[in-house]
Amino acid sequence: MFSFPMIFRIVAFLEGISYILLLFIATPIKYLMHDPQYVKLLGMPHGLLFVAYVALAFMLKKDFNWNTKQFATVLIASIIPFGTFYIDRKYLKQTK
Repeated sequence: MFSFPMIFRIVAFLEGISYILLLFIATPIKYLMHDPQYVKLLGMPHGLLFVAYVALAFMLKKDFNWNTKQFATVLIASIIPFGTFYIDRKYLKQTK
């Protein structure tokens, strides 16, 4: 069975992938080729993953014993490209 920390790792990974695809593939296609279909396709899943990431971070703050600075880093990483991968490596990798 999956634990909440493992689910958080999975959501963080998927959120990071969806953000990269949205920023570096879908958005350039939208503006350079005037084709918004990829932004529409990736926007909703990314939004849901983002909300899940933030909600799980709040739920797991106590379990990971994050201080205010660490917790802020976890939240800010969700809006920085490749940020969730850093969080996985720095704070979540030991999670099984």
